Amino acid sequence: MARPPIPTWHLTAVVVRKGERFVLVHEATHGQNWYLPAGAVEPGESFAEAARREALEEAGIPINLLGIIRVEHTPRPDSARIRVVFLAEPSGETPLKSHADHESLGAQWVTLEEIDRYPLRAPYVKDVLRFVAAGGPVQPLSLIEAEGHPFLGPQPPAS
Repeated sequence: MARPPIPTWHLTAVVVRKGERFVLVHEATHGQNWYLPAGAVEPGESFAEAARREALEEAGIPINLLGIIRVEHTPRPDSARIRVVFLAEPSGETPLKSHADHESLGAQWVTLEEIDRYPLRAPYVKDVLRFVAAGGPVQPLSLIEAEGHPFLGPQPPAS
């Protein structure tokens, strides 16, 4: 007998870095604190597509994804969360969003020295920015692939 499916939230967050500066988004919700570009993956969308969309909607800039900082899984008795945290860079010189809408109140480039001036939604933001600034490991984007996608790289000998 099959068990019922576990309701699961699929989320993405993006650390956008340019030199020593990082993008923070002034949230329209969550107490109007500052956070990373982040949000839910929409139906039919990949984690990478969601990361690009959220950066564009919330920070106003197109990005190039560079890798995966980590994949987080939070099981709960009645549901689960899976969040992929990406590292990215801006894909051009587009200025950050400066007008408020339902996605965010705007965005700002900040350094680690400046971050304490911003009320953050969670200590997690400062932690992940420090991790990236210190050269923490970043995994390749190919860590997450669609089911059935071919395996790349060294292959075992045919038997």
